[in-house]
Amino acid sequence: METKLKKLPIGIQTFEKIRKEDYLYIDKTRFLVNMIDNGSIYFFARPRRFGKSLTVSTLDAMFSGKKELFEGLYAEEFMNRADYRISPVIRIDMSQVSTNHGIEAAERSISKLVLPSQAKRHKIEIDDNAPCGEIFNKLIHELYEQHGSVVILIDEYDKPYTDFYNNPQRAEEMRDVLRDFYGRIKANDEYIRFIFITGIAKFARFSMFSVLNNPKDISMDIRYGEMCGLTEEEIVQYFPEHIEATAKAMNITPDELMEKIRRYYDGFCFDGVHRLYNPFSTLNFFDQKRFLNFWMNSGAPKLIADYLKTRNLTIEQFRNLPVTVDFANEPGDIATTPPEGFLLQTGYLSIRGAEGDSFTLDYPNTEVLNAMSALLAQNILPPENSFGNLRTLALCA
Repeated sequence: METKLKKLPIGIQTFEKIRKEDYLYIDKTRFLVNMIDNGSIYFFARPRRFGKSLTVSTLDAMFSGKKELFEGLYAEEFMNRADYRISPVIRIDMSQVSTNHGIEAAERSISKLVLPSQAKRHKIEIDDNAPCGEIFNKLIHELYEQHGSVVILIDEYDKPYTDFYNNPQRAEEMRDVLRDFYGRIKANDEYIRFIFITGIAKFARFSMFSVLNNPKDISMDIRYGEMCGLTEEEIVQYFPEHIEATAKAMNITPDELMEKIRRYYDGFCFDGVHRLYNPFSTLNFFDQKRFLNFWMNSGAPKLIADYLKTRNLTIEQFRNLPVTVDFANEPGDIATTPPEGFLLQTGYLSIRGAEGDSFTLDYPNTEVLNAMSALLAQNILPPENSFGNLRTLALCA
């Protein structure tokens, strides 16, 4: 009789749904307990589809008192502490902000979509015709008056800004809107218990982070290096049945399978120490049992292709590229960051080696290298150029 495989949470970013509907969950809650115990305002950058939204959802459940969801997890002890208390949560997903119709439309979507959903959640009446900063301010004040200190969770804080990365003037206009909006956090510091902010790009932080009350940036902190993404130990611990079933389907041994997965989806490193598998690609691989470019194809490959094309970039110029630790930590702003800064922060390059005060950058794995090579071949090379050589390069890397 075949073993029934645990359901894989592909595309699911809601902690409560994963736990209630018995999806496979990799317990990362020790990192969240450590954050809460040791600070009150954090920033955390990771590429898309690396688990940032699930982390935000899990924090929401922790502060909202959903103790039953944490049974058997590391955070169960935290939820049952004698001094544990529920706090009102304002959870803002800035990826919902529409930037397709200009700056004013983006600001309206914050006022009429993002914030009203939180007001409805807490049964607070707002005027969605008011500026978004004023609405945010009212939410904080009314929740504090009704329930005490407020928790603020902001996911993809920089997306409305980085959507205009090819238009620096528009990016600056969007930053002005966001500065006023996020400035309400610093102005209401006395009413706030805890703040957690995620984003893809640290290069969007300059001058904006001063209005966010200078959160502690844990993006390269080795204590949180494994908070998003999958370690090999976690794959072995949580996916044994999937490993066995996939190896059987591919007619290879589990050890041979792990070697192939390691080459294709491992290799992401954000702190110079810990190596991680891409969680989105790994889950999809175990589901489909095929080596495909899941992560690259889930986003906007044309955006990356256009970025490479307009800057006349090549694949080889980013192989074994040395950079300083300071650069890896703060690669610059949207208008000034070099290409390696953009590609590092968005996950297309990864930290490979650390020596003294320098790092080496390279493509994290076969998936990314293959996909980047194919994008160049399809979008940049003239038709008479075959991309066979590039594909051979990628496969042999």
